[in-house]
Amino acid sequence: MDDIAASDLKTILHSKRANIYYLEHCRVLVNGGRVEYVTDAGKRSLYWNIPIANTTSILLGTGTSITQAAMRELAKAGVLVGFCGGGGTPLFSANEVDVEVAWLSPQSEYRPTEYLQAWVGFWFDDTRRLAAAKALQKFRIQRLGEEWRQAALKEAGFNVNVTRLDGLLAQSVRRVDMADETVDLLTEEARLTKALFKMAVDAVGYGEDFTRAKRGAGTDPANRFLDHGNYLAYGLGATACWVLGLPHGLAVLHGKTRRGGLVFDVADLVKDACILPQAFLSAMRGDDEQQFRRNCIESLTRSESLDFMIDTVKEIAVTMARQTTASDQKGDA
Repeated sequence: MDDIAASDLKTILHSKRANIYYLEHCRVLVNGGRVEYVTDAGKRSLYWNIPIANTTSILLGTGTSITQAAMRELAKAGVLVGFCGGGGTPLFSANEVDVEVAWLSPQSEYRPTEYLQAWVGFWFDDTRRLAAAKALQKFRIQRLGEEWRQAALKEAGFNVNVTRLDGLLAQSVRRVDMADETVDLLTEEARLTKALFKMAVDAVGYGEDFTRAKRGAGTDPANRFLDHGNYLAYGLGATACWVLGLPHGLAVLHGKTRRGGLVFDVADLVKDACILPQAFLSAMRGDDEQQFRRNCIESLTRSESLDFMIDTVKEIAVTMARQTTASDQKGDA
């Protein structure tokens, strides 16, 4: 087999890639020039191909190993790799000693510089960073309203009260506009998410006693699915940041010192829109984690969530840079 040039592996834009993988109890290696994962079936070993040119991120769960050759090929294709526990949570990695969001990013600096330069151009200014955080929250709210109205959700049994949803989102936009500092935005984010949980419970008839538990502490299916699904969104968030050349530490909402803060910011654009409804639908249907994960990936792919993340961050970076330049020119005049 002829070797595939690294440049050929990047012909599919990250925003158009279709695959996210969660693997467990297997070995990831290079076989015949292809990256594959190997499972054991009695005395036989079964080899399954991973289409790395069409993959955004891979989560390696319990009982997995990966070879140096496989990591080299994944890095060439720009695939982010994360090590995690069983069921996709919690997420571990070797590049940060943390159990939250940290990824093994491909070691390539041949990425755009314009978005990083635009981002740092406003990031050190508290007022402009707050404006960027507000813009991020408005995009999140808009996306949520669009996704929760999808016919596919209603057909699946997620019967949300649209009038109630519209009122809740309109109120949230007003509160975002009135926020004077980041803590106000975080408070509103928490308030909105709590209200969305109540709306989702009512939409599927999950019961009145649901309480969102801290990560890993929930024993009911909805809490477990929320933890699991959110890490899929974090994978896309990390991919979007990597594609645009933005370090995870340049958060606009989740704290300037929180590890992986920008990944949380970007993942929030789709978490409530795609993951939250599916968590409650799957909990009510009695899905196992594999089926839930498959449904989440289908939802994220159908809604072109990674495209949306990348385009949103680009728009905020460019808009804020333009405003910063205009303000500087006005000051000089």
